[in-house]
Amino acid sequence: MISRREARRAAVFLLYQWDVTGAPLGSLHEGDVDAYTRALSDAVAGHAPELDARITAASDEWPADRLGAVERNVLRVALEELDAGDVPQEAVIDEAVTLAKRYASDDAGRLVNGILGRIVRERVA
Repeated sequence: MISRREARRAAVFLLYQWDVTGAPLGSLHEGDVDAYTRALSDAVAGHAPELDARITAASDEWPADRLGAVERNVLRVALEELDAGDVPQEAVIDEAVTLAKRYASDDAGRLVNGILGRIVRERVA
């Protein structure tokens, strides 16, 4: 069993491939995929249009499809975890920002932080 951090990273990678290639998500699962990775990536793929609409609304009408594939999928994973409510919001945001910075750029980290922060603030209001 892998950590949730590793599972999120693996889910982002799977979803990135799915997003860029258009291949069925199930065909991208190679070897023994962790149960959390599989569940998270399947949930995101199933809710992608709704997640993208929320990303677009929270990013001042910057369409989700104009974001980089890494940033888009980091945000999708984070939103799916926020909706599930199993992980503290602060942890979800921190992990998402870390993934965006590591695999995209520091600017991507700020973007992800801003969008998720807005979504979380609007949930509370």
